[in-house]
Amino acid sequence: MANTEKDRKLTAAEQRRLERFEKISAALTAEGYEKIELTVGIVKANLFAVAFAVPLCAAAVILFFLIHGFDAAGFSLGGPVAFLALFLLLIPVHELIHGAAWALFAERRFNDIEFGFMREYLTPYCTCKVPLTKGRYIVGALSPLVLLGIAPLLWGLFAGSFFWLWIGLAMTIAAGGDILIVLKVLSYHGGSSETLLFDHPTEAGCVVFRR
Repeated sequence: MANTEKDRKLTAAEQRRLERFEKISAALTAEGYEKIELTVGIVKANLFAVAFAVPLCAAAVILFFLIHGFDAAGFSLGGPVAFLALFLLLIPVHELIHGAAWALFAERRFNDIEFGFMREYLTPYCTCKVPLTKGRYIVGALSPLVLLGIAPLLWGLFAGSFFWLWIGLAMTIAAGGDILIVLKVLSYHGGSSETLLFDHPTEAGCVVFRR
């Protein structure tokens, strides 16, 4: 993350999370775990989402027209309004799905989940306040992509609904930061039998603990 992002003033909730994170990190380090940061800058994540959007949208729209023809697009005056309203509604739902998925694996369920909003970047977020195994962390990270992005995108292609195709595309693009974080996690080869992933308390991404 760029220095301007790391040096931003933390909210009271973020400061409390950071203190809890440092306490748990110290305990894991004392147990012999090595700490490796896999964070991603907010700006970098947003740029990745934009770059990811262009080929994805082009491929999906071309495929839609090849399957259903141009007449199936079904443009209407109310379409953009309904699209925008649903998209804005699904943004917080995206974060709720993160929280629900991680809560399934956290010891204290939703008590180990926290939601917030980065005003500087107009970015809502969900964070898990306890370490999780690699598989469980990835499940929570990608659940909104699958449920809100891929599922409606495939339904739009299958049913010939241009509206649901674009909802799926929009929510897949909204998960661009999640995709980038998971790619970073998957590209990391620690060679360790014991690996925990701890959501970073103030930055996008996670911290790996291995031994």
